[in-house]
Amino acid sequence: MSADEVPDVFGDVAGLCAALVDGTEAGVAVFDADLRFRYVNPALARINGIPAADHIGRRVREVVPGIDAREDVMGQVLEDGVARVGVTSGHTHVTSPHAQRYWRGSFHRIHLGGGHPGLALLIQEVSEDRRILHELERARERLLLLDAATVRIGTTLDVETTCQELADLLTEAIADGTTVEVLPGRGENARSPRGRTRLRRTAMAARPALRAVMRGFGPPGDYVDYQPTATITRVLQTGRAEVDNQLDDEALGRRAPSPDRVGPYRAAGIHSILVVPLSARGARVGTVTMVRQGESPPFDNDDVAVAQALADRAAVSLDNARRYAREHGIAVELQRSLLATPGQPGDGLEVVGRYLPAGAQDLVGGDWFDSVRLSGGWTMLAIGDVMGHGVEAAVEMSQYRAVLRVLAAMDIPPNVILQRMDTLLTSLSGERPATLLLGAADPANRVCAFANAGHLPPAFIAPDGSVSLVRLPEAPPIGVGVAGPYSTVVVRWPEDHLLLMYTDGLIERRGVDIDHSLDQLAGLRLSPGASSETLIDEIVAALAQPSPDDDTAVLLARVVPPELGRAGLPRL
Repeated sequence: MSADEVPDVFGDVAGLCAALVDGTEAGVAVFDADLRFRYVNPALARINGIPAADHIGRRVREVVPGIDAREDVMGQVLEDGVARVGVTSGHTHVTSPHAQRYWRGSFHRIHLGGGHPGLALLIQEVSEDRRILHELERARERLLLLDAATVRIGTTLDVETTCQELADLLTEAIADGTTVEVLPGRGENARSPRGRTRLRRTAMAARPALRAVMRGFGPPGDYVDYQPTATITRVLQTGRAEVDNQLDDEALGRRAPSPDRVGPYRAAGIHSILVVPLSARGARVGTVTMVRQGESPPFDNDDVAVAQALADRAAVSLDNARRYAREHGIAVELQRSLLATPGQPGDGLEVVGRYLPAGAQDLVGGDWFDSVRLSGGWTMLAIGDVMGHGVEAAVEMSQYRAVLRVLAAMDIPPNVILQRMDTLLTSLSGERPATLLLGAADPANRVCAFANAGHLPPAFIAPDGSVSLVRLPEAPPIGVGVAGPYSTVVVRWPEDHLLLMYTDGLIERRGVDIDHSLDQLAGLRLSPGASSETLIDEIVAALAQPSPDDDTAVLLARVVPPELGRAGLPRL
């Protein structure tokens, strides 16, 4: 006898089944070849909410139309005799706390009385198990989403990039469209019409069906004024997320940024809106607005929790980005004020400077350059490097620079200036040593008198773009307690050549001999006839490191007709 067959002993199906399975908690049914009930045990009658007698002779869909009966599976079992297990879902006539009910059933072919084939069904409800599994899956998805946020949000210290990363992730995971708005910072256009709240839209993301509509609300960078009753206004006030699902036109008109949004929202099929605050370190930063449209379901509590968790994570990165932007601006202004513009050179000389900070953290440092107008048409060109970088080096750099300007005004030779600076600064405890290269230039006679204190040699750039170094006598840096001697070397300034002065951050590399680095500088071939700004760009691109370990200052001087002499602004 095969395993899929039962002996022909079911002539009295109801009586025999009642004797065997009436007491079990599992639902049991027997069907004939037409898939009509021949027997239903009390447990299945309770599941369906229909008396057992009302099942007999009827098909499943006639008794409980809200159930997916899986008659296709039942037909296959009757045909080939292979037992099968499956899950069916739906609702019976019995109320249930579950939004959707699930049963796990096993189907077996049997023989009814007279040798007729039949089908036995055993089912057990697994709705709670499915609910738990669903909750676990949702929790896993949330954890994966939060994990993705650590990688995808806050990859830079740029406000707009951080906001866009948040909008993109939320649109992929939760919403059909997302906008991120931030409160205006200092110096921004923060004034709004009376009674309204102004935010700056910084990022926007949407699925294809909503992109055109959302672009119509204005691009990132626009300021948006929200009416007092808008959901975003309340979220900023309370610091709590709010959900607006399936609002009528009147309510939507009150909670939207302005009443004129109702038409576009309806045309786009937007039916649900979720707004969460962006808060960091106890302060409001802005808001995130998510929308759903068309067939997407309304927002639920899980959506709120996930969106708020992602917004909280992004808000910290956003606040860091805003703080960095503010501190970056302060640091740049500090360096500008310390470095300032090179002093106005004498007639017939054009001077252009460039400063590059070390790395991404220290935006100010000890490298500097200057030009000081002297009597008789001379100009003192200077470039120096105070040891270290950061605010302390920048402050001491300003002191060196001030001393140099005072001494240069005395019209004394460059080597005497270095000697007096060394004597003065060595006597002051705590001053950092510094290298310094001075060049007293006389453009009318095309000469330059150099004096060097431990600095790298200057160079001339020829009209054809080639570079040649000017070798000078070696001498110690100033402020190290070793007195000179410093000497002045007068060098001819070749026709149509530019003078290049620079600090070691431009060419020095760890583990590379300095002579090799100087050879690389001397081997450059720059654009013939290029402007001073272009030449500095080419020099920096060829030699400077992407993330330098040291500050870099570059000064370029060109002899020009007297009426064209000027000092170029330093680019930071």
